[in-house]
Amino acid sequence: MPARLHPSCLVGANPIVWSNDDFADLAGDVPLDTILREMRKAGFAGSELGHAYPRTPAALADALGRHHLRLVTGWHSTYLASKPFAGEEKEFRAHLNLLKTLGARVVIVAECTRCIHGNRDAALGFGSGDNLSPRLTASEWKKFTSGLKRLAAIAAREEMRIVYHHHMGTVIQGEADLDRLLAAVPEISLLLDAGHLAFAGIDPVRVAKRYASRIAHVHLKSVRPQVAERVRREGWSFYRAVANGVFTIAGDGSVDYPAIFATLAAADYRGWLVVEAEEDPVKVPALPKAKKARAYVRTHAGV
Repeated sequence: MPARLHPSCLVGANPIVWSNDDFADLAGDVPLDTILREMRKAGFAGSELGHAYPRTPAALADALGRHHLRLVTGWHSTYLASKPFAGEEKEFRAHLNLLKTLGARVVIVAECTRCIHGNRDAALGFGSGDNLSPRLTASEWKKFTSGLKRLAAIAAREEMRIVYHHHMGTVIQGEADLDRLLAAVPEISLLLDAGHLAFAGIDPVRVAKRYASRIAHVHLKSVRPQVAERVRREGWSFYRAVANGVFTIAGDGSVDYPAIFATLAAADYRGWLVVEAEEDPVKVPALPKAKKARAYVRTHAGV
């Protein structure tokens, strides 16, 4: 029997399905109205932020409202390990205010000190020998985690929650680093992104079960294992991996989404499920893919 998540769960989409945020040559020029119109046509209730979206509450509310979409949340890059906290706090508060004003309840955070995922030529590391994901020194780790605690307290006072996004090419890519972070900062929640876990060589079902009570946001994408193996073997960059289809939608690829949905249902998860699949939208048109992903979630998660 398919899992049935709580009926309060909503299904949204990330605009990266239509227009890549990191690499402009991957359909980075798609107009916002096209993205939002097709997102609604595919059956989604809300959208995360993307590079084409306004960053003032009135303009953003108007753009989303024209297509009857809600704001889900948005990514926020932190540099807590390498920059003064005062500046980090100012930028975080501005982002938090935008999200809260439009009704979002979680804020996505990813530490981007020494990140390489935006570098078209930097080979991804996978945690063995000299082939490592970016690392923090002991003092940088302390700055990062203490700063994250302070940002979590700021969010909590606004009745918001930080959901941490583990991500390929960042300091929180491997399972040991993710475990270490969640142990060090119990104030934050987890953004479960099974695609990034699988790409990093981690079993996403195991992680979902281990941290089921701390999952407060979910990204839905999968991985094509044959492409991921080439990335490892040939030392590809994140850009090359994405452009060549390492990611795909839930229901395709290697991720066992029925098991993940069952885990979320057992934990009484009540947040958003957000479809992603950053690949070249010219090679794989966005709207048919988005419709297929939305239908898969309806069939296998009951929402």
